[in-house]
Amino acid sequence: MPLFQLILIALIQGITEFLPVSSSGHLILLPGLTGLDDQGQVIDVAVHLGTLAAVVLFFWQDVRAGLIGLPRALTGRMDTPGARLAMGLIVATIPTVLFGAFLHFSGLSDALRSMKVIGWTMLGFGLVLYVADRYGPTHKRGSDWNLRDALIMGLWQMLALIPGTSRSGITITGARQLGYTRMDAARLSMLMSIPTIIASGVLLGAEVAIDANAAVMRDAAIAALLSMIAALAALTLMMRLLRSVSFTPYVIYRVILGTVLLTIAYQS
Repeated sequence: MPLFQLILIALIQGITEFLPVSSSGHLILLPGLTGLDDQGQVIDVAVHLGTLAAVVLFFWQDVRAGLIGLPRALTGRMDTPGARLAMGLIVATIPTVLFGAFLHFSGLSDALRSMKVIGWTMLGFGLVLYVADRYGPTHKRGSDWNLRDALIMGLWQMLALIPGTSRSGITITGARQLGYTRMDAARLSMLMSIPTIIASGVLLGAEVAIDANAAVMRDAAIAALLSMIAALAALTLMMRLLRSVSFTPYVIYRVILGTVLLTIAYQS
């Protein structure tokens, strides 16, 4: 694959994975809007692994606490913040894994990869994010996260499997609707991405590993590294901006892009 295309894919994935604008929607649109060849699942898995590394590095203290608390959570001892975080992440991931498996094995996942679907989800869920962020209460902090809220956010996250929805956008929407502050909504959303990316990486990676050769693995390594760097930059910028800026700029971008995509889709 040309280096330019690898860089473009890695930047799109890295920048949009954690911003509420849908990385999958942008990656699906890339070949159709630019004329470039589809990057294939190997590169998709690679750039997702790059963003996984970025979120683990950025939130390492939380990740470390969750890993330490995981054995306690698995044995039913919810007596530490790390154990409660680990169990919350497990509960939040289950709906997405089940719905993802259904879409994958039923073949519906391919049917949803269309410009019309992405246009409507980009527009519609962007407006839903605006309402939740504008009118949602702000009385909860990350330390208040419990299994009920984890399950509710997991059900919101399930919708992210529809292209254009945005995993971070829909989970932030759910968190704001539950009353979490912008900073804590974003933090919980990013932490929820870790088991979700791992689950999708295992599912897709098992399918593509057999066909991978040395050249493909080289391209994948480059794409993973570049997406990790881009994702770290995007995470740093967003978390800083949230101290003084709402999610409205992302909503405006989603509404404009969704409107453009729907205009193109219905005129073609």
